[in-house]
Amino acid sequence: MSVLVYTESESGKFKKTAFEVASYAKAVADQIGTTVTAITINGGDNSELGNYGVDKVLKVSNGDLDKFSANAYANAIVQAAKQEDAKVVIVSSSADSKYLAPIVAIGLEAGYASNVVEAPSSTSPFTVKRTAFTNKAFNMTTIDTESKVVGVSQNSFGLVESSGSAASEDFSPSIPSIGVTVQSVDKANDKVSIADAEIVVSAGRGMKGPENWGMIEELAEVLGAATACSKPVSDLGWRPHGEHVGQTGKPVASNLYIAIGISGAIQHLAGINSSKIKVVINTDPEAPFFKAADYGVVGDAFEVVPTLIEKLKAFKAQNA
Repeated sequence: MSVLVYTESESGKFKKTAFEVASYAKAVADQIGTTVTAITINGGDNSELGNYGVDKVLKVSNGDLDKFSANAYANAIVQAAKQEDAKVVIVSSSADSKYLAPIVAIGLEAGYASNVVEAPSSTSPFTVKRTAFTNKAFNMTTIDTESKVVGVSQNSFGLVESSGSAASEDFSPSIPSIGVTVQSVDKANDKVSIADAEIVVSAGRGMKGPENWGMIEELAEVLGAATACSKPVSDLGWRPHGEHVGQTGKPVASNLYIAIGISGAIQHLAGINSSKIKVVINTDPEAPFFKAADYGVVGDAFEVVPTLIEKLKAFKAQNA
Protein backbone atom coordinates (compact mmCIF):
# COMPACT_ATOMS: atom_id res chain seq x y z
CA MET A 1 0.00 0.00 0.00
CA SER A 2 1.25 3.51 -0.78
CA VAL A 3 0.12 7.08 -1.42
CA LEU A 4 -0.13 7.66 -5.17
CA VAL A 5 0.66 11.07 -6.65
CA TYR A 6 0.15 12.21 -10.24
CA THR A 7 3.06 14.45 -11.22
CA GLU A 8 2.34 16.72 -14.18
CA SER A 9 4.89 17.47 -16.87
CA GLU A 10 5.13 19.40 -20.11
CA SER A 11 7.51 18.82 -23.01
CA GLY A 12 9.35 16.18 -21.01
CA LYS A 13 9.92 18.40 -17.96
CA PHE A 14 8.14 18.31 -14.63
CA LYS A 15 6.09 21.34 -13.70
CA LYS A 16 6.66 23.05 -10.37
CA THR A 17 3.30 21.68 -9.22
CA ALA A 18 4.69 18.15 -9.60
CA PHE A 19 7.19 18.78 -6.82
CA GLU A 20 4.58 20.48 -4.63
CA VAL A 21 2.12 17.56 -4.83
CA ALA A 22 5.01 15.14 -4.27
CA SER A 23 5.90 17.09 -1.11
CA TYR A 24 2.27 16.92 0.00
CA ALA A 25 2.09 13.19 -0.73
CA LYS A 26 5.20 12.65 1.40
CA ALA A 27 3.54 14.47 4.32
CA VAL A 28 0.43 12.30 4.00
CA ALA A 29 2.50 9.12 3.67
CA ASP A 30 4.42 9.98 6.85
CA GLN A 31 1.14 10.44 8.71
CA ILE A 32 -0.22 7.11 7.49
CA GLY A 33 3.08 5.27 7.80
CA THR A 34 3.61 4.26 4.19
CA THR A 35 5.55 5.18 1.04
CA VAL A 36 4.96 7.48 -1.95
CA THR A 37 4.52 6.22 -5.50
CA ALA A 38 4.34 8.70 -8.38
CA ILE A 39 2.83 8.11 -11.79
CA THR A 40 4.35 10.11 -14.64
CA ILE A 41 3.02 10.32 -18.19
CA ASN A 42 5.77 11.13 -20.67
CA GLY A 43 7.46 12.92 -17.77
CA GLY A 44 10.90 14.25 -16.95
CA ASP A 45 13.91 13.12 -14.95
CA ASN A 46 12.49 10.75 -12.34
CA SER A 47 15.44 11.31 -10.01
CA GLU A 48 14.10 14.84 -9.38
CA LEU A 49 11.01 13.38 -7.72
CA GLY A 50 13.15 11.49 -5.23
CA ASN A 51 14.27 14.85 -3.86
CA TYR A 52 10.69 15.52 -2.77
CA GLY A 53 9.87 12.25 -1.05
CA VAL A 54 8.88 9.92 -3.88
CA ASP A 55 10.02 6.32 -3.31
CA LYS A 56 8.91 4.75 -6.60
CA VAL A 57 7.94 6.10 -10.02
CA LEU A 58 5.56 4.37 -12.40
CA LYS A 59 6.78 5.64 -15.75
CA VAL A 60 4.24 5.76 -18.58
CA SER A 61 5.77 6.30 -22.02
CA ASN A 62 3.09 6.47 -24.68
CA GLY A 63 3.13 8.71 -27.77
CA ASP A 64 -0.68 8.64 -27.88
CA LEU A 65 -0.65 10.55 -24.59
CA ASP A 66 1.56 13.43 -25.71
CA LYS A 67 -1.56 15.62 -25.72
CA PHE A 68 -3.63 15.75 -22.55
CA SER A 69 -6.83 13.69 -22.42
CA ALA A 70 -8.74 13.70 -19.13
CA ASN A 71 -10.31 10.29 -19.71
CA ALA A 72 -7.10 8.60 -20.83
CA TYR A 73 -4.93 10.12 -18.10
CA ALA A 74 -7.53 9.36 -15.41
CA ASN A 75 -7.77 5.78 -16.63
CA ALA A 76 -4.00 5.36 -16.26
CA ILE A 77 -4.07 6.84 -12.74
CA VAL A 78 -6.93 4.53 -11.67
CA GLN A 79 -5.03 1.48 -12.92
CA ALA A 80 -1.90 2.62 -11.09
CA ALA A 81 -3.85 3.16 -7.85
CA LYS A 82 -5.33 -0.33 -8.06
CA GLN A 83 -1.96 -1.93 -8.82
CA GLU A 84 -0.30 -0.17 -5.87
CA ASP A 85 -3.32 -0.60 -3.57
CA ALA A 86 -3.20 3.16 -3.02
CA LYS A 87 -6.07 4.41 -0.89
CA VAL A 88 -5.03 8.06 -1.19
CA VAL A 89 -4.41 9.70 -4.58
CA ILE A 90 -2.90 13.19 -4.71
CA VAL A 91 -3.23 15.55 -7.69
CA SER A 92 -2.72 19.29 -8.16
CA SER A 93 -5.41 21.90 -8.69
CA SER A 94 -4.26 22.78 -12.20
CA ALA A 95 -6.87 23.00 -14.95
CA ASP A 96 -5.85 19.55 -16.26
CA SER A 97 -6.02 17.90 -12.85
CA LYS A 98 -9.39 19.46 -12.10
CA TYR A 99 -10.67 17.81 -15.28
CA LEU A 100 -9.30 14.35 -14.48
CA ALA A 101 -9.73 14.21 -10.68
CA PRO A 102 -13.52 13.62 -10.69
CA ILE A 103 -13.04 10.83 -13.27
CA VAL A 104 -10.39 9.24 -11.06
CA ALA A 105 -12.76 9.53 -8.08
CA ILE A 106 -15.52 7.75 -9.99
CA GLY A 107 -13.13 5.01 -11.12
CA LEU A 108 -12.00 4.37 -7.54
CA GLU A 109 -15.40 5.02 -5.92
CA ALA A 110 -13.57 7.65 -3.91
CA GLY A 111 -14.45 10.91 -2.22
CA TYR A 112 -12.76 13.95 -3.77
CA ALA A 113 -11.64 17.12 -1.96
CA SER A 114 -10.40 19.94 -4.19
CA ASN A 115 -8.52 23.16 -3.32
CA VAL A 116 -6.82 21.62 -0.27
CA VAL A 117 -4.32 23.96 1.39
CA GLU A 118 -2.83 21.95 4.27
CA ALA A 119 -1.78 18.42 5.15
CA PRO A 120 -4.61 16.44 6.78
CA SER A 121 -5.37 17.51 10.34
CA SER A 122 -6.42 13.92 10.93
CA THR A 123 -6.16 10.68 8.97
CA SER A 124 -8.82 8.88 11.00
CA PRO A 125 -11.20 10.32 10.02
CA PHE A 126 -9.40 11.77 6.98
CA THR A 127 -9.92 15.53 7.36
CA VAL A 128 -8.47 18.31 5.21
CA LYS A 129 -8.68 22.11 5.10
CA ARG A 130 -10.01 23.60 1.84
CA THR A 131 -10.75 27.04 0.45
CA ALA A 132 -14.39 27.93 -0.16
CA PHE A 133 -16.49 30.74 -1.60
CA THR A 134 -13.83 31.75 -4.16
CA ASN A 135 -11.09 31.75 -1.52
CA LYS A 136 -12.97 33.99 0.92
CA ALA A 137 -13.26 31.27 3.57
CA PHE A 138 -12.03 27.85 4.61
CA ASN A 139 -13.83 24.66 5.52
CA MET A 140 -12.80 21.39 7.08
CA THR A 141 -13.84 18.43 4.92
CA THR A 142 -13.91 14.80 6.02
CA ILE A 143 -13.62 12.09 3.36
CA ASP A 144 -15.13 8.87 4.71
CA THR A 145 -14.80 6.63 1.65
CA GLU A 146 -12.13 3.92 1.67
CA SER A 147 -10.32 5.55 -1.25
CA LYS A 148 -9.67 9.27 -1.32
CA VAL A 149 -8.64 11.81 -3.99
CA VAL A 150 -7.05 15.07 -2.83
CA GLY A 151 -6.49 18.12 -5.06
CA VAL A 152 -3.80 20.42 -3.64
CA SER A 153 -4.09 24.17 -4.26
CA GLN A 154 -1.10 25.63 -6.05
CA ASN A 155 1.50 27.47 -3.96
CA SER A 156 -0.31 26.46 -0.75
CA PHE A 157 1.80 23.63 0.65
CA GLY A 158 5.12 24.63 -0.91
CA LEU A 159 8.14 22.57 -1.90
CA VAL A 160 9.64 20.39 0.83
CA GLU A 161 12.88 18.67 -0.10
CA SER A 162 13.77 15.35 1.50
CA SER A 163 16.78 13.12 1.02
CA GLY A 164 16.07 9.96 -0.90
CA SER A 165 15.95 8.39 -4.31
CA ALA A 166 13.12 7.14 -6.45
CA ALA A 167 13.20 3.72 -8.08
CA SER A 168 11.77 3.72 -11.61
CA GLU A 169 9.45 1.13 -13.08
CA ASP A 170 7.88 1.03 -16.54
CA PHE A 171 4.09 1.05 -16.40
CA SER A 172 1.90 0.26 -19.41
CA PRO A 173 -1.77 0.79 -18.57
CA SER A 174 -4.41 -0.15 -21.10
CA ILE A 175 -5.61 3.09 -22.65
CA PRO A 176 -9.12 3.23 -24.14
CA SER A 177 -9.77 5.05 -27.39
CA ILE A 178 -9.31 8.74 -26.66
CA GLY A 179 -11.95 9.85 -29.15
CA VAL A 180 -10.69 13.43 -29.31
CA THR A 181 -8.04 14.78 -31.65
CA VAL A 182 -6.04 17.86 -30.65
CA GLN A 183 -5.54 20.01 -33.74
CA SER A 184 -3.40 22.74 -32.18
CA VAL A 185 -2.42 24.27 -28.85
CA ASP A 186 -2.01 28.02 -28.30
CA LYS A 187 0.30 28.94 -25.45
CA ALA A 188 1.18 32.21 -23.79
CA ASN A 189 4.71 33.28 -24.65
CA ASP A 190 5.72 34.12 -21.07
CA LYS A 191 9.13 33.01 -19.94
CA VAL A 192 7.40 32.07 -16.68
CA SER A 193 3.97 30.42 -16.86
CA ILE A 194 1.15 31.96 -14.84
CA ALA A 195 0.33 28.59 -13.28
CA ASP A 196 3.85 28.06 -11.92
CA ALA A 197 4.77 31.68 -11.19
CA GLU A 198 5.55 32.76 -7.64
CA ILE A 199 5.25 36.40 -8.76
CA VAL A 200 2.71 37.73 -11.26
CA VAL A 201 2.67 41.25 -12.71
CA SER A 202 -0.77 42.02 -14.10
CA ALA A 203 -2.16 45.11 -15.82
CA GLY A 204 -5.49 46.46 -17.00
CA ARG A 205 -7.06 49.17 -19.09
CA GLY A 206 -5.23 51.78 -17.07
CA MET A 207 -2.27 51.08 -19.37
CA LYS A 208 -4.25 52.89 -22.11
CA GLY A 209 -3.04 50.65 -24.95
CA PRO A 210 -0.90 47.63 -25.92
CA GLU A 211 1.94 49.92 -26.96
CA ASN A 212 2.57 50.69 -23.28
CA TRP A 213 3.07 47.09 -22.19
CA GLY A 214 6.85 47.29 -22.46
CA MET A 215 7.25 48.52 -18.89
CA ILE A 216 4.99 45.72 -17.59
CA GLU A 217 7.20 43.16 -19.30
CA GLU A 218 10.32 44.90 -18.03
CA LEU A 219 9.05 44.86 -14.45
CA ALA A 220 8.19 41.17 -14.80
CA GLU A 221 11.65 40.42 -16.16
CA VAL A 222 13.34 42.21 -13.25
CA LEU A 223 11.24 40.25 -10.75
CA GLY A 224 11.40 36.92 -12.60
CA ALA A 225 7.62 37.08 -12.84
CA ALA A 226 4.89 36.07 -15.26
CA THR A 227 2.79 38.73 -16.99
CA ALA A 228 -1.00 38.71 -16.86
CA CYS A 229 -3.93 40.95 -17.64
CA SER A 230 -7.56 41.66 -16.83
CA LYS A 231 -10.44 40.38 -18.97
CA PRO A 232 -11.17 43.70 -20.75
CA VAL A 233 -7.55 43.84 -21.90
CA SER A 234 -7.67 40.38 -23.48
CA ASP A 235 -11.13 41.11 -24.94
CA LEU A 236 -9.72 44.23 -26.60
CA GLY A 237 -6.89 42.17 -28.09
CA TRP A 238 -4.17 44.09 -26.29
CA ARG A 239 -2.86 40.85 -24.76
CA PRO A 240 -3.39 37.14 -25.56
CA HIS A 241 -6.27 35.37 -23.83
CA GLY A 242 -3.72 33.04 -22.24
CA GLU A 243 -2.73 35.93 -19.95
CA HIS A 244 -6.28 36.67 -18.76
CA VAL A 245 -6.54 35.94 -15.04
CA GLY A 246 -9.63 36.02 -12.86
CA GLN A 247 -12.73 33.96 -12.19
CA THR A 248 -13.41 33.60 -15.92
CA GLY A 249 -9.73 33.25 -16.82
CA LYS A 250 -6.78 31.53 -15.20
CA PRO A 251 -6.76 31.33 -11.41
CA VAL A 252 -3.67 32.74 -9.72
CA ALA A 253 -2.20 31.56 -6.42
CA SER A 254 1.12 33.36 -6.49
CA ASN A 255 3.18 34.49 -3.52
CA LEU A 256 3.09 38.06 -4.88
CA TYR A 257 0.48 39.55 -7.22
CA ILE A 258 1.02 43.09 -8.53
CA ALA A 259 -2.01 44.72 -10.17
CA ILE A 260 -1.35 47.82 -12.26
CA GLY A 261 -4.21 49.90 -13.62
CA ILE A 262 -6.81 47.26 -12.66
CA SER A 263 -9.88 48.55 -10.83
CA GLY A 264 -10.65 45.21 -9.18
CA ALA A 265 -13.96 43.86 -10.45
CA ILE A 266 -15.31 41.08 -8.26
CA GLN A 267 -14.69 38.46 -10.98
CA HIS A 268 -11.01 39.45 -11.14
CA LEU A 269 -10.59 39.42 -7.37
CA ALA A 270 -12.22 36.00 -7.12
CA GLY A 271 -9.61 34.55 -9.45
CA ILE A 272 -6.56 35.99 -7.68
CA ASN A 273 -7.76 36.01 -4.08
CA SER A 274 -5.63 33.03 -3.04
CA SER A 275 -2.43 34.95 -3.84
CA LYS A 276 -0.56 35.55 -0.59
CA ILE A 277 0.46 39.22 -1.03
CA LYS A 278 -1.46 41.58 -3.31
CA VAL A 279 -0.11 44.97 -4.36
CA VAL A 280 -2.17 47.48 -6.36
CA ILE A 281 -1.05 50.58 -8.27
CA ASN A 282 -3.92 52.81 -9.41
CA THR A 283 -4.70 56.51 -9.82
CA ASP A 284 -8.19 56.05 -8.32
CA PRO A 285 -8.03 55.83 -4.49
CA GLU A 286 -11.61 54.47 -4.53
CA ALA A 287 -10.78 51.50 -6.79
CA PRO A 288 -12.25 48.31 -5.26
CA PHE A 289 -8.86 46.59 -5.50
CA PHE A 290 -7.50 48.73 -2.64
CA LYS A 291 -9.92 47.03 -0.22
CA ALA A 292 -8.53 43.61 -1.13
CA ALA A 293 -4.86 44.61 -1.40
CA ASP A 294 -2.19 44.16 1.25
CA TYR A 295 -0.30 47.17 -0.10
CA GLY A 296 -1.53 49.99 -2.31
CA VAL A 297 0.04 52.85 -4.22
CA VAL A 298 -2.19 55.71 -5.35
CA GLY A 299 -0.39 57.10 -8.33
CA ASP A 300 0.09 57.15 -12.09
CA ALA A 301 1.48 53.82 -13.32
CA PHE A 302 3.51 55.67 -15.95
CA GLU A 303 5.41 57.36 -13.13
CA VAL A 304 5.34 54.68 -10.43
CA VAL A 305 6.34 51.62 -12.48
CA PRO A 306 9.48 53.09 -14.14
CA THR A 307 10.64 54.30 -10.71
CA LEU A 308 9.97 50.88 -9.22
CA ILE A 309 11.95 49.20 -12.01
CA GLU A 310 14.85 51.59 -11.45
CA LYS A 311 14.88 50.94 -7.69
CA LEU A 312 14.66 47.16 -8.13
CA LYS A 313 17.54 47.14 -10.60
CA ALA A 314 19.66 49.20 -8.23
CA PHE A 315 18.80 46.86 -5.35
CA LYS A 316 19.67 43.78 -7.38
CA ALA A 317 22.97 45.35 -8.50
CA GLN A 318 23.94 46.10 -4.90
CA ASN A 319 23.03 42.61 -3.72
CA ALA A 320 24.35 40.59 -6.67
